[in-house]
Amino acid sequence: MTVTGIITALIVGLVIGALGRLVVPGKQNIPIWLTMVVGIVAALLGTVIARAFGVADTKGFDWIEFLFQVVLAAIGVALVAGVGSRRRLTR
Repeated sequence: MTVTGIITALIVGLVIGALGRLVVPGKQNIPIWLTMVVGIVAALLGTVIARAFGVADTKGFDWIEFLFQVVLAAIGVALVAGVGSRRRLTR
């Protein structure tokens, strides 16, 4: 992977993670770096799922793939925020 590919993955991860964070209601007490990691993982998994369904290669912007990525990011943010808040409650 080139430097440009790594930077692009970080930017896409940040955007997908931020959108996933916006979709989840309430305040999420997780750092931005963790949001970016969740976004990168969601972007990768969303692409894999979209390819499995055969909707990843379309003309123009792949809205269904993007939807998969944002939904996975929202689930990831909710899980990470829930685990973090649960840890704080049990201390």
